[in-house]
Order: sequence, then structure tokens, then C-alpha cells
Amino acid sequence: MLIKRATLLDGTVTDIRVGAQIDEIGDSLAAGRGEGVLYAGGGTVIPGLHDHHVHLRSAASALDSFFVGPPGVTTKAQLTQLLSNATPGPDGWIRAVGYHESVAGELDRTALDAVVRNIPVRIQHRSGALWMLNSEALGRVGLPEHPDGRLRSADRGWSDALQQRETDLAELSRRITATGVTGVTDATPDLDVDDIVSLLVAHRRGEFRPRPGFLSPGKKILHDDRLDPDSLTAWIADQHSNSRPVAVHCVTAAQLVVTIAALRAAGSHPLDRIEHAAVVPDDNLSDLADLGVTVVTQPNFVAERGDQYLADVPAADHGQLWRVASLLDAAVPVALSTDMPFGHGDPWTAMRAAVYRTTPSGAVLNANECVSATKALTMFLGRPDRPGKARTVETGQPGDLCVLTEPPATALAELDAGMVAATVIGGELVYFAM
Repeated sequence: MLIKRATLLDGTVTDIRVGAQIDEIGDSLAAGRGEGVLYAGGGTVIPGLHDHHVHLRSAASALDSFFVGPPGVTTKAQLTQLLSNATPGPDGWIRAVGYHESVAGELDRTALDAVVRNIPVRIQHRSGALWMLNSEALGRVGLPEHPDGRLRSADRGWSDALQQRETDLAELSRRITATGVTGVTDATPDLDVDDIVSLLVAHRRGEFRPRPGFLSPGKKILHDDRLDPDSLTAWIADQHSNSRPVAVHCVTAAQLVVTIAALRAAGSHPLDRIEHAAVVPDDNLSDLADLGVTVVTQPNFVAERGDQYLADVPAADHGQLWRVASLLDAAVPVALSTDMPFGHGDPWTAMRAAVYRTTPSGAVLNANECVSATKALTMFLGRPDRPGKARTVETGQPGDLCVLTEPPATALAELDAGMVAATVIGGELVYFAM
């Protein structure tokens, strides 16, 4: 296809011929026979956004799940009312996501049975690492004698029926491409070959349009109560011996410190990643730079959960939360992502959070970590294998583009998904705003 009168981020107005890759850029290009033409009208054209850390099956499942956490649900009474009145889905389950203990404490089967007894209820913690089931649900997944119904996602002893069901990848695809995203990296740990193949097949047959990549089997989630530096070092060394980089989930200072030590002991790979880096003490900035590891982080959690951080985290530690600018200043490669569905799936929201770091109440959390709008945008333009290296619109680059309605100055000032006019993947128009 040919895109006419596109404005690049540097202000250049040009035409772009794009197929599997960008074939030609220049003035007054003529459309060939049978070639579709898209008139950008001076709007900005950028590489398609890449969301570097998502969970596709969970995100598709969340489309028909109830949200039971802050800010929408904040009290036990609200949670009870929602579950009591909830209509089960087509599979007969009540499924909910986004729960946090601030709503009604630590839920277990007894607490859920008191609200809903005869319909299977499954609630996922907002971290994605914990599931809470009532007795009816435990019976459905083959665990009727489970003591409390609190199941860690890392514990594979319980039935895969809890997570594996038909999900609407087509609707998820539509929502993702409407934000200008042309590729995603699935960060779900322990995806097996069948999981990966099924998602690749969904992409090839057009059910899921963004290009999918996967961190598994090189992704590991750490838990503070089970930190084992020697085991982590051995796992990293084994992954590297098979020419695989690693991606380690670090949401606490302890997890980050142990990971840094393990990477030093095992040796680093140029494509190694730290996922989240929710807490980064000052002393660890230089450690990350020395290792050459890329940090993939989510400043959107400041916009979504910032008030809770301000209330729960000691003030002296606020400067360590969801760093961006200080990582860049320390020469650490950084990319942004949404962590969908555990974070809001709109990358433009994450960009604005990186620029302004405003909490839901309007407070600013750690203003020293603010970055420019241009930098926030380019951190969603990274290559799938090198998230910290931004792609550009130039000949030979993949034919994956996002067309905005506004010129660069306005686009950068607003950073809003509503500006996405069209999304192009491999030279094919996959989203067009009517």
C-alpha cells in the first residue's frame, strides 16, 4: 500500500510505500496498479507500537471477567454485592480479576462460600500470581479437599482447566490494534509448546493480528519467600548454555538484588531482561548498567495504583518506585509495556504516566523519574528482541506502522489512543478509524 502525505517524527512530510517491509520513502510517489492508497493528510506516521510485556490468554479471558479491585471496588460490601449479583459466563463460572487485599483482606474458600456457594467462583489477584476459588470451583478443578482455595499460578499441581478455556482472541486483537500496536511479547511463564503454537496459529490465520513473541521458556517469576540465589544462578547458566536470554520478574528490592547477583555469577547475555523493576534502590542503578540488562517496566502502575503506593510505601522509598529517567541516565536500556491485563492495556496511558507520573488523586509520585513525551513514545517502539532499541520509519524496516490523525507536535502533546487513524501490519491495513 502507499501512504500519502505522512509526517515523520522529525517533521519531514513524505510518502511511504509499504509491504512486508518499507519499500520506498519519497516525495510524490505514484500508486502502482492495484496498490491501495491511504491519505495521512499530514498526520504523524510512526513504527507500530510494540507492547513488550503482556499476557495474551489472561487478557482475552479478562474481557468477560468482572473487575473486583481498586478503584472500582474498594470495600468488602461492594465486593459482596458484585459477586452476589454476578451473572455466570457461558461456561457457568463467575470469573473476576484485579483483586487486592485492601478490599476485603485475604480471600479464601470459606470467605467466598459465604457469598456464593453453588456457582463456581474464581478470583485472580491483581498480581496475576494468585487465584482464589470457592468450594464449588475447587470441585470443578479436581481439588475438593484443598485447605483454603488459594492457588499460586506457579504451582502446576492443580487442573489446567482453571486457565485453559476458549477465549476471544479476535476481540482482543481488535482492541490492541486500535491503539496502534502491531506486536506484543507474551510474558506468561511456563508456556509450553502447544500454548505457543496455538497463539502462532491464531496469528497466521488472522484471528490475532499483532505479531506475537514469547519470553517462555526463559521467563522466571521470583517470590520473596522462596528466593534461592544458587538455584537462580544455575537456571540462568542453563538458559545461556542453550543460547537463550533470560527475563526475570522483579517487583521487590530483594528480588532485584538476588537477580543481579545471579547474573553476575552466571554471566549475562546481551538480550537478558529485568521485568517490572518496580523497586530499584540507588545502589543497583550502576549494577544494571554494568550487566547491560534491559529493563522492561510499567509506569502505568503509577497512574493506576499510585495513591496506594503513597499510602503503603514509606516516604523514604518513594524515589525507588517505577523508575524510568534515572535508569536512562545510568545508561540502562529501558522499554515500556502495559502488563495487560494486570495493567491497563492502553500503551498511550502508560506513555502519559511516564511523562507526568500522576496518581488517580492528582498527586505526583517521584517527579524526578519523569521523561519527555518523545522518549516515552520511543520506549514503545523497541524491537521485539531488543526492547531498548527503537525502530524508525525508513526503507528496509518491517512494514508495521501506526498512522495518527495529528502532526508530531500535537501527537506528542496529547499522547492519546484516540489519535490512531490506522494500523498497518506487513503492509496490510488491520485497523482503520471510521
